[in-house]
Amino acid sequence: MKLFAAAIAASALLFASSALTQAAAPQPLVIQLIPAQGSRSLLHGAPQTAGVRSGFVSLESGESVGWHTTGQHEETLVILRGQGAALVDGQPERDFAAPAVIYIPPATRHNIRDTGRHPLKYVYVVAPVPAAAAH
Repeated sequence: MKLFAAAIAASALLFASSALTQAAAPQPLVIQLIPAQGSRSLLHGAPQTAGVRSGFVSLESGESVGWHTTGQHEETLVILRGQGAALVDGQPERDFAAPAVIYIPPATRHNIRDTGRHPLKYVYVVAPVPAAAAH
C-alpha cells in the first residue's frame, strides 16, 4: 500500500512539474509600439517572459519619469526619438539624443528627463541579474 501511495505521489509530482514547465514556458511575441503619451507596459515578466519586463515611455518637453530604482534588476533604455538627460544618483548628468542606448546597473537610483523641444520616446527593458553575477 505504501509503495502504491508513493507511486501515485511521484506520478502527481511529475505531472505537476510537467504542467508547470509547460505553463511557464514563454512564447514568442510581437508587440506594436503604438504612439502614445505617458508610459505603457509591454512585457510583464513571468509567465509571459523568463523574467524580463519592458515598457514604452513618451515624455513631453521638460517632463521626467521621476527618481526610481529597479532594485536588483538591471535596466536598458533604447532611445527611439528625442533628446534628454540621464540623471544617476551621485553622478554628473549625461545628455543623450536618439538613437541611443542607456544602461543602468542594478540598485542604481536614476531619472530620465526630456530636455528637447519634441517628445522623448523610448523602450525600457528590465531584467533580473543572476545571483552569481550580482556580487
